[in-house]
Amino acid sequence: MSKPTLKIVKIGGNIIDDEVALNSFLAQFSKLETPKILVHGGGKLATQLAKSLQIEVQMVDGRRITDAATLDVITMVYAGKLNKNIVAKLQSYKCNAVGFSGADGNTIVSQKRPVKTIDYGFVGDILKVNTNAAEALLEHDITPVFCAITHDGRGQLLNTNADTIASELAIGFADSFSVELYYCFEKNGVLQNVNDDDSVIEHINTTTYEKLLVEGVISEGMLPKLNNCFHAIHKNVKKVCIGKPDMLFNSSSKFTTIQAD
Repeated sequence: MSKPTLKIVKIGGNIIDDEVALNSFLAQFSKLETPKILVHGGGKLATQLAKSLQIEVQMVDGRRITDAATLDVITMVYAGKLNKNIVAKLQSYKCNAVGFSGADGNTIVSQKRPVKTIDYGFVGDILKVNTNAAEALLEHDITPVFCAITHDGRGQLLNTNADTIASELAIGFADSFSVELYYCFEKNGVLQNVNDDDSVIEHINTTTYEKLLVEGVISEGMLPKLNNCFHAIHKNVKKVCIGKPDMLFNSSSKFTTIQAD
């Protein structure tokens, strides 16, 4: 018997920071008929709140240094205001939803990132995904909504990359579902020319990815996202798509699909 399809959709700050774009996306997302999970990043609100509280915002190569005070802020924003606002908006669109951090239902267990050249503070690297709680909700047509917070199983919350959370959730559900993972961001997909938003590379597999790396087509900013994509593909996720949110709802839109060779 074939597995049911599960769509896992990750949205980033470019959607979260724009109320009109977020409302439009959630209205459409709520209409997806298959079982679905939403993963969201943090947007600019955590940085704005930290600055208003006179908490120093430290970034290294686009990654947030998460000391204890910063962890308090991002927990309030990610797992609180943003997550609950998204859940409430989904309810208004008749999509029953429940907000999750990784601690809820013991769903995502991480370890504090070890210090090498940089001490990232309370940042988590994922060790394990437990799908039981979320699967029980999916069976009752309830949509889990995950923020970018995990836990270590010993009472400590950890800031964790939302792209990685989406990838690890997709892998965790691959035993029970035919999983499709969608990374929604501001570009139409992976681009042949970063200055031409229409130069979408529509299909990438392991072989073509290696070729694109050698040719220097893949920019540094896209590398972590594509690493998450191929990590998921190599762990039995059916396909991964990258592009604007429209790819979920418009069959004629251009976007990038990543699949195994």
